[in-house]
Amino acid sequence: MDQRVSIITLGVSDLQKAKAFYDGLGWKEVEQTAGEEIIAYDLHAMTLTLYPWDKLAEDAGVSSERAGSSAITLAYNVSSESEVDETITHVKTLGATITKPPQKAFWGGYSACFQDLDGHIWEVACNPFSKLGPKGEFQWLGVNE
Repeated sequence: MDQRVSIITLGVSDLQKAKAFYDGLGWKEVEQTAGEEIIAYDLHAMTLTLYPWDKLAEDAGVSSERAGSSAITLAYNVSSESEVDETITHVKTLGATITKPPQKAFWGGYSACFQDLDGHIWEVACNPFSKLGPKGEFQWLGVNE
């Protein structure tokens, strides 16, 4: 198995509300297949999709009963602490719940966390120990230099 992720699919309770949230981030939806109940956003080297939670659970063969919050965190890295602050301010206007306000992080960076409308946890971080590539792609220091 190659070391990569191709698609991240988030199960959502209301597809149109979730779409409005991610559109509000300034993301552009890719063309959909007619009749499909899926929203896709091309990211750099992967795709994020939104899919009704009950259908995602059925497809994966798991219970559609939800308990607690997401067991993963999706990270969005930026170049400066002020970008962390600006991003958190913006997602709050879209209805996100801020779970950790912007602050110095124990690992030496600056970060904040929010939950989208379906409780998916996102971290917004400025990491002084890494860099962003020309298209915003995250790179550990020392990698591909």
